[in-house]
Amino acid sequence: MAKTSTIRDVAEHANVSKATVSRYLNGSLTLPPDTAQRIDAAIVELNYRQNSLARRLSLGSSETIGLAMPDVANPFFAEIADEVELAASERGFGLSLCITRNELKRESLYLSWLDTQHLDGLILVSNRPDDGSLRELIGKRRNIVLIDEDIPGTDVPKVFVDNVQGGYLATRHLIRAGHTRIGHVSGPQTLFTVQERFEGYRRALSEANLPFDPDLVRFGSYERHFGEAALCELLALADAPTAIFASSDYLAVGMLEALRDRGIEVPRDMSIVGFDDMEFTSLLMPPISTLRQSARDLGRKGVEMLLARLAGEAPSTVHRLPVRLIERASVAPPRK
Repeated sequence: MAKTSTIRDVAEHANVSKATVSRYLNGSLTLPPDTAQRIDAAIVELNYRQNSLARRLSLGSSETIGLAMPDVANPFFAEIADEVELAASERGFGLSLCITRNELKRESLYLSWLDTQHLDGLILVSNRPDDGSLRELIGKRRNIVLIDEDIPGTDVPKVFVDNVQGGYLATRHLIRAGHTRIGHVSGPQTLFTVQERFEGYRRALSEANLPFDPDLVRFGSYERHFGEAALCELLALADAPTAIFASSDYLAVGMLEALRDRGIEVPRDMSIVGFDDMEFTSLLMPPISTLRQSARDLGRKGVEMLLARLAGEAPSTVHRLPVRLIERASVAPPRK
C-alpha cells in the first residue's frame, strides 16, 4: 500500500518549512512565484491531498453546523433534518446529524463540540423535560438555536409554532361538530409544547362555556402506546368523551388502533383530531383531521437564525410559525 503523503513531506520536497506550506495552502501567506511553484510541484508529484477539515479549523471555522435531535425514525424529525441539510448546503455549510436519543450525556457531548470548533453552531431539538441540567450545559454558549421545544431559562434564539392557537383550533373544531365531552391526551406535562396545547384546549372550552373536567385529560408521553393506554382509560369513565384532541399524530394512531380493537368506529362513535400533520395521517382509515405545523419551515428558519447568529446579527428572540387546521374524515357530530 502506498504511503499517504503529509504536509511535512511536501515541505521537505519543496525545501520550505511546514508552517510555510500550511499558511500557503490556507491562503494566509503570499510567496515569491518560484517558492509557490516549488510547493505546487511537490503537491502534484507527491499526490498530496489536503485535509479540508484541518484547513477550515486553522481558519477558525469548521463550516459545519450540527443538528441534535432525539431520532430520525420519527417522520416529523426526519423532515426537519432533511430541510436543515438543504438550507445549510445552500449557504455553503455542511451538516453533522447528532442523534441524542433524548439522553443528557449525548446532548452534553454534542454541545461540547462547539467548544472544540468541531461545529460552528448547533440546532437543538430536545423532546424531554429538563431538570435544569441541559439549561446549565447551554449556559452562555451563544451559537445555539432551539427549535420545536423550549428549554426554559435559556437565552438563545428559538423557533416554535403557535401551539396555543393549535390547541384552540383543534378543540373548537370538535365543539363546532357538536361535542361537549372532549378528552385531551398529550405528552409529559412539564413540556412546553404540552402546556401550550393544553392552554389552547382550555381556552376553546371556556369560550364555548363548556366546563373543564380534569378526568378527561391524560398526560404521559408522545408515544403511540401511550395514546392507546390513555384512550382505554377514557373509555372506562362513566361519562366517557365523544371526541378527543390528541396533541400528537402518533398519539392519535395509538387511539385508532385501540378503537379498532374494540369495534368502535371513527368518526361514527368517536371523533379525533391530532397535531403535526405527518404524511401518514392522510393515508389512515379514516384520514385524520389534524393541526399542520411545518417541520420544513421549523428547520429552515432554524438554519437562518443560526447563521445570522454566527454572523453576529441574531438577538435571542423567539420566532413563532403559524399552524393550520386540516379537516379530514375523523370528525363527525356525536351519536344521539
